[in-house]
Amino acid sequence: MNTLEIKNLSLTYQNNHQAIKDISLKVGNGMFGILGPNGAGKSSLMKTIVGLQKPSSGSILFNDIDIINNPGYIKKSLGFLPQDFGVYPKISAYNLLNHIALLKGVKDRVERKSQIQYLLNKVNLWDFRNKEVHTFSGGMKQRFGVAQALLGDPKIIIVDEPTAGLDPAERNRFNALLNDISTEVIVILSTHLVEDVRNLCSEMTIINKGEILTTGNPKSLIAELENRVWSKTISADELDFYQTNCQVISQQLIERELQITVFSEEQPNDFIPTKPLLEHVYFYALTKNK
Repeated sequence: MNTLEIKNLSLTYQNNHQAIKDISLKVGNGMFGILGPNGAGKSSLMKTIVGLQKPSSGSILFNDIDIINNPGYIKKSLGFLPQDFGVYPKISAYNLLNHIALLKGVKDRVERKSQIQYLLNKVNLWDFRNKEVHTFSGGMKQRFGVAQALLGDPKIIIVDEPTAGLDPAERNRFNALLNDISTEVIVILSTHLVEDVRNLCSEMTIINKGEILTTGNPKSLIAELENRVWSKTISADELDFYQTNCQVISQQLIERELQITVFSEEQPNDFIPTKPLLEHVYFYALTKNK
């Protein structure tokens, strides 16, 4: 069982911008979602975990080893799948994985061959091993990205916005693959897409402006909003009134009509009860902590 423990982590850049504010988290094997809007501090946190920058204060332990003072320890155990996986033109999938494996320190030729064959089969790309990766579809590129992240038998994998640009079928296949690999390692999913966290993660945290707003199991967080979320269709010129007098957590157009959702301990006049969703948890956390 792998563990990542972050204790009272803070990071202030030289321009005095505090990107991380006293964050504490404990993560074990499985999928852990870090959900937040763009600019929330997700990337700063990821860069600090993998040792690309040192925090101003706090500690990070990976399998009980201090990785702030020993960043090489986590780098040996790390797989990374960025949002846009850059590939080299005119290089086959097999040869590119072989090159990446060498960079990751898999020196033994037989071991490299065994790993590459296993991973290409695992991500269902073995039949395309001699095809140039730049010609792959978006979903195939993402699956290739998983294969390269798994080279070297990592114990922790960080995945950044993995399903951006995928069609629904590709997204479902990719989600199934991530779910499969997360049983034996830590997979940290950093995203602004609520759907990815809802589909994949048994534990999650919501962050904004460098701070943790809430952490827990998605189902439990949703249950906390039962009988406290209400909706109503309004006209656009009524929006200011409701934003002033109610705790509006979201608004959206449904068949060209504006529907607002509010948080309230009691049912407001003319509002109907709404079954809470993870989206409501997310928006409630953001609005509550403005």
